[in-house]
Amino acid sequence: MTSATTALVTGANKGIGFAIAQSLGRLGMRVVVGARDTAAGSDAVARLAAQGIDASSVQLDVTDDASVPAAARELDERFGTVDVLVNNAGISGSFDPVTWEQDPTTTDLDELRRIVDTNVYGVVRVTNAVLPLLRRSSAPRIVNTSSSMGSLTRQPGPVMAAYSSSKTFLNGITVQYARAFADTPVIVNAACPGLVATDFNGFAGDRTPEQGAAPVVRLATLPDDGPRGGLFDEDGVVPW
Repeated sequence: MTSATTALVTGANKGIGFAIAQSLGRLGMRVVVGARDTAAGSDAVARLAAQGIDASSVQLDVTDDASVPAAARELDERFGTVDVLVNNAGISGSFDPVTWEQDPTTTDLDELRRIVDTNVYGVVRVTNAVLPLLRRSSAPRIVNTSSSMGSLTRQPGPVMAAYSSSKTFLNGITVQYARAFADTPVIVNAACPGLVATDFNGFAGDRTPEQGAAPVVRLATLPDDGPRGGLFDEDGVVPW
């Protein structure tokens, strides 16, 4: 990859998102840290730049109907093209601190809406806003950070009624984007980083952010004949 290849990573100021930006930057991409908080975005850029990575940030709240198009306009003015979009921003929502469960029988609908707004609607907001910039790329790639917890086949982990269902929804919308782009250069897939130790889960995971970033990076750098519309983890295709 050359420095002219631009990658936007949402939720990239910490955790898996930062590791994704770092890994793409080490491949020579120009990375843009999408962050809700401008100070957090600037801090992430400083840490990336200290490693010799070409990095900048953009204020981006995936749940905000004003923030997302404003970020897209800023990227258009600064770069004119986005080659890689990683929809990484996501939330788990509240869960029982002992069982780690979200009981569907007591689900708060406002909490469910909040989770879906970030994990699914946010992906649609950002993707559609950035799409004109992606279409200018010769090899556009979109990767949605998902989870095998959204797999109807595996059904791993504790009962997480809101979070897991939002990832099932995300996997479904990923397929529909891939179908819509079937005859175009735009390649869309979803990636499962695995149980990564971040503040997302109280640092309880058994994988590092760098390990979690690897499946995402692989999909972000697919060749033109790469797979489309799938969910992949470090071992390959995740049945769902």
